[in-house]
Amino acid sequence: MYLLKNATVFSVARPPFVGDVLIEGKTIREVGEAILCPGAQTLDATGLYAMPGIVDAHDHIGMWEDGIQVEGDDGNEMSDPCTPELRAIDAINPFDRCFKEAREGGITTCVTGPGSANVLGGQFAALKTWGSGVDAMLIKAPIAMKAALGENPKSVYSGQKAAPQTRMATAAILRRALLEAQAYALKLQAEEESDKPEFDMVKEAMLPVLSRELPLKIHAHRADDILTALRIAKEFNLRITLDHCTEGHLIPEHIKAAAEAGAGIILGPLLTDRSKVELRNQTFAAPRLLHEAGVEFALMSDHPVIPVQYLPVVAALAVRDGLPEEIALKAITLHAARAVGLSARIGSLEPGKDADIAVFSAHPFSYLAKCVLTLIDGTIVHDAR
Repeated sequence: MYLLKNATVFSVARPPFVGDVLIEGKTIREVGEAILCPGAQTLDATGLYAMPGIVDAHDHIGMWEDGIQVEGDDGNEMSDPCTPELRAIDAINPFDRCFKEAREGGITTCVTGPGSANVLGGQFAALKTWGSGVDAMLIKAPIAMKAALGENPKSVYSGQKAAPQTRMATAAILRRALLEAQAYALKLQAEEESDKPEFDMVKEAMLPVLSRELPLKIHAHRADDILTALRIAKEFNLRITLDHCTEGHLIPEHIKAAAEAGAGIILGPLLTDRSKVELRNQTFAAPRLLHEAGVEFALMSDHPVIPVQYLPVVAALAVRDGLPEEIALKAITLHAARAVGLSARIGSLEPGKDADIAVFSAHPFSYLAKCVLTLIDGTIVHDAR
């Protein structure tokens, strides 16, 4: 049992205060001022800043290993544009040094999976950034099914002279997969065993998407691609997250309606160059504009595009461009957890939640701040005090 004492506490669930966090086992037992627990080991945090462990709602950590090229490149299976049966857990290298750098930066949860080469790329997983292996680190797998619209699938398969070479074909491939899975699901309900279809791994993978058990995590930068994502989601009554959402601030009324209908909005990466046409309207003003439109969103790193440990820097730069500080903090904690369906466990410092805590030497958005203490599931996994 640990008692984190005398920190400036950003619990996210209430305004900041100077106080304590009591940790029992893997969970938070109490958050408040002047907590007394004689049997607990005190962690003196006087002059330090405690916040929930940071949540990255979209990245590819462990899928493209740091400092390794082809040998560690396991994020895109560019042999077929429709591969929903692929599972991130079979490609993540938990010993990639970026997990250590994540912990040292206060990032305690990552939602990681395939890239955007394929229209349907496979299953994402949510995991803690500490553990003896992928299975020990897992929070939930699968947590989402990756889909991609726009430039990336076109650029990959145009070079192979295969579909999709247009946005029409990308949407058609996604629809075909959904329609085929619908037909497969109907056949599975046949009364006679002889009328049931043979097992199909691809179609089976799409059944949780159709039943709304699993959200479709849709890569979409341009406004027209975002609208296509919303069109298809409505057509098939899907749960979705809109990932990247780079031009979402250009169509705020549509993004707000989608969010109010249950879509998670995951914005970024913002700290990059405009490396392709789809990013021509990328701006650090987007978080402020979406917030002013009444949209709740998460900020993401898209690691390795932005090294995951710099996600607080992204939030700080959004504050510089007008996003309220408390909203920026939530965008990498509670709102990120909510966007991926994990807010019952992580994202804020509240009794009963996982004891995932990041402690900084200064305000987390200060360029001088360093994460000096990280706890995951109540275990100290980084201590630089």
